[in-house]
Amino acid sequence: MRQPWTAFSALLVPLLVLAALPPLRLAGVPPSWAVLWLLPWALADGPLSGILLGTALGLMLDGLHPGPLTQLPALVLLGWWWGRLGRRAAPIERSFNLGLLAMLGTALLGGSLWLQQLWWGQSGRAALHTLLAQTLLTALLAPMLCSLQLLLWRKLAPGLRS
Repeated sequence: MRQPWTAFSALLVPLLVLAALPPLRLAGVPPSWAVLWLLPWALADGPLSGILLGTALGLMLDGLHPGPLTQLPALVLLGWWWGRLGRRAAPIERSFNLGLLAMLGTALLGGSLWLQQLWWGQSGRAALHTLLAQTLLTALLAPMLCSLQLLLWRKLAPGLRS
């Protein structure tokens, strides 16, 4: 982690989940704050940091919603994948690309939760509604929010390739 003090900003994610801001909802479903935070972080700081902070986010969010469902594996996988993209590929600079990555990440996260619900014998109808609404809303917010975060973290750590 090259930017350890900004890791504390991860504490905003559970606070935003708990706040459940009404204007930022689509059909009663909030965006995936974890994806909106993890995407620019992993792109800017790399795969190891993405894995570590994906794990921390997963543990914090799983602690908010007790039960058999977990976000941890999907967030760890996304942190690793986005961190590798930030290190190996050309720098992500276009807002459309951030929106697309956020959409794919939210779909993976929501799909993981949906499959877990089916595995545990729960109704998957609500999870499918959440998956679709959250994916769309997160993809719409990502170009604005992730672009700002990515610019900030690149400015704070100018030696990073991404």
